[in-house]
Amino acid sequence: MKFVFLGTTGYHPNNRRHTASIMFPETGLILDAGTGIFRARDLLQTEELHIFLSHAHLDHCVGLTFLFDIGFQSGLKASTVYGETDKLKAIEEKLLTELIFPARLPMEYHPISVGKGGAGWMELPGQMKVAAFPLKHPGGSIGFLVEQSGKRVAYVTDTTASLDQPYLEMIQDVDVLIHECYFPDGFEEHAVLTGHSCASSVAEVARACNVGDLLCVHVNPMDESDDPIGLESMREIFPRTRIPEDLDVVDF
Repeated sequence: MKFVFLGTTGYHPNNRRHTASIMFPETGLILDAGTGIFRARDLLQTEELHIFLSHAHLDHCVGLTFLFDIGFQSGLKASTVYGETDKLKAIEEKLLTELIFPARLPMEYHPISVGKGGAGWMELPGQMKVAAFPLKHPGGSIGFLVEQSGKRVAYVTDTTASLDQPYLEMIQDVDVLIHECYFPDGFEEHAVLTGHSCASSVAEVARACNVGDLLCVHVNPMDESDDPIGLESMREIFPRTRIPEDLDVVDF
């Protein structure tokens, strides 16, 4: 399994990082459509993209409006956008209203129904499967579990990490956990207020779930340093922790 980080920060892009988007080039799977999705054009290996949205906050969906350029003379023939029904409706009626974005995008919608226990497996090309599960976040969000050839990657963004969150059941023993980590320790109250996570809580989730590696994304865009979250303290809890850079490739 191989994936590329197209964007690794949250809220807004900065001089170093674009907002959330992760691409699996060999199958055309993309998780979230943040500002970094424009990079997908140079990585295309398929004629169709399958774009799964965690929710409809702008830093995760505004990149849908870049699809014209992604598809221009690139061989891309179709794009399908997966998400919860209310989120897709909001994108269609608000983001893509004629006064804001007057052209019809070259994409189709595929609603996902995510109940308390999550959604069933959705089959994609390349013998890849994706399942969705609910997360706690203002306005609602969902995480994704990706499986191919017995390997599993979990993507958890825009939620407050803690050991009593139901989503831990879905990410047990995954090979790679990609988890949001907006704040360093010390901002716990603000993390709960905004629906985001602090460093040690994320590391504790990774340890409790026995994941292979922890990759921290959706970091604070106001801090462009190598380490905006406090990796040293996180590694005391879960040693296999790192912050990926935009365009980093993971192949395992």
